[in-house]
Amino acid sequence: MTDDVDTTTITISTDDDETDEVTLPAGLIDLLAEGDQDAAETVGDITLLSFASRAHHIVHHGEGSDPELEAQEERIMDQFEERFGQTFAEATGHQH
Repeated sequence: MTDDVDTTTITISTDDDETDEVTLPAGLIDLLAEGDQDAAETVGDITLLSFASRAHHIVHHGEGSDPELEAQEERIMDQFEERFGQTFAEATGHQH
């Protein structure tokens, strides 16, 4: 049955020419898209959301933090707000 599910392969590349690919169910991408988002934008949004969520968890709910990690979390939160037009706290309803 899973062979009948259409997939989309997303290629990820970095500034230093490293690449990776991830293959995802196309219907899941469509389900998670907002409005007329294409697959790349949808995966980009979810990637940024995931990194912001993980950084928040590590800094605020983990077993300790340091100034460098806190700076990394602050930067991803700035990027989150730039992309989504609202803070992570506003978007998730999770505030401290």
